[in-house]
Amino acid sequence: MLDKLVIANRGEIALRILRACKELGIKTVAVHSTADRDLKHVLLADEAVCIGPASGLESYLNIPRIIAAAEITGAVAIHPGYGFLSENADFAEQVERSGFIFVGPKAETIRLMGDKVSAITAMKKAGVPCVPGSDGPLGNDDEKNRSIAKRIGYPVIIKASGGGGGRGMRVVRGEKELVQSINMTRAEAKAAFNNDMVYMEKYLENPRHIEVQVLADGQGNAIHLGERDCSMQRRHQKVVEEAPAPGITAEMRRYIGERCTRACLEIGYRGAGTFEFLYENGEFYFIEMNTRIQVEHPVTEMVTGVDLIKEQLRIAAGQPLSFTQDDIQLRGHAVECRINAEDPERFLPCPGKIDRFHAPGGMGVRWESHIYSGYTVPPHYDSMIGKLICFGENRDVAISRMKNALSEMIIDGIKTNIPLQIEIMKDENFQHGGANIHYLEKKLGLQ
Repeated sequence: MLDKLVIANRGEIALRILRACKELGIKTVAVHSTADRDLKHVLLADEAVCIGPASGLESYLNIPRIIAAAEITGAVAIHPGYGFLSENADFAEQVERSGFIFVGPKAETIRLMGDKVSAITAMKKAGVPCVPGSDGPLGNDDEKNRSIAKRIGYPVIIKASGGGGGRGMRVVRGEKELVQSINMTRAEAKAAFNNDMVYMEKYLENPRHIEVQVLADGQGNAIHLGERDCSMQRRHQKVVEEAPAPGITAEMRRYIGERCTRACLEIGYRGAGTFEFLYENGEFYFIEMNTRIQVEHPVTEMVTGVDLIKEQLRIAAGQPLSFTQDDIQLRGHAVECRINAEDPERFLPCPGKIDRFHAPGGMGVRWESHIYSGYTVPPHYDSMIGKLICFGENRDVAISRMKNALSEMIIDGIKTNIPLQIEIMKDENFQHGGANIHYLEKKLGLQ
């Protein structure tokens, strides 16, 4: 097992990694910005190293400082968590060139799957179903692009090859808008990702967002751990996630899971990863692969009993998978609500001091967070301050427990989105299951 590890992240995921390390007997080094001296994992780690000021660019995104922290503390590995540098191929490459273990895939795999065009090509080769599209980047020939759009059929969506997080995409409903939309998306992609390559896909009107969790050890073994439904979204950002996805049968799960594990083996994948799909009319359509741990990984852990972070660490240490596919059995249902420090009506970030905090409890309730009474939520980072996960023997029980848990939670001093999450849990269409990715925005009057 790894001897000492640098946790190159902050907040709840950093604390989650620290807990897994403690269980495995791995010493921990918490790197942090000046704004994060009082984070829970910083206070609990074996060692802590300040790597810069509050700005993410000068701390959590500063590759030389993170690697220097590993060098001076004698660490052997670096875990990137999610966000920040977790899907940065250059970071993974520099970590391994410097003699450290990167807890994640190889740099070339991150590059392959980080570029949407090359990822789709690789998935088609592996037999993973994809959205009908341009089968490669769009050129500058307007007539050819019109012909591609006509073949696919309107509406289409123009996407940036290097995009992500809901940025770099534009829906086109008719030929008159096409050329201008392509040019605008190119310009936006160049500015946001320094990559102006764009491609075209069929725009699915009312899909759900279904994703498949995988683990692969890079030694010829890969498994899937079922699917999650992440369709409750606002501005392409997930708000509620659950596992398993309502309406997905064991046969459908086996069909898509086997294709994902086959793809892992074909691309030489190593670590935890997630295949994301749009799902409409009984069909799965690949959109991207996240080559890291996901925010919503706890719901999969709750229904499978597998600790995904510990598996990441074992794989990074060179150990084969602890499980075979036959060992993975889904039991019960889990729902996760992301708790953000934000105004629940205007959705603006709401940093500040937490005057009073009380975590919910009870059967099947799991709270993943770094906050505590007296903690000050800084304004410099993502507004998510915790994740509330509730498990039950079925979906109705999980939702009922979530309603209770949300009503028990107290976070005073700042505004949070708890009222919104309570409203979602009470919503009849959510309770029925199977709402599409546009449902929440329509409910909130954002569409």
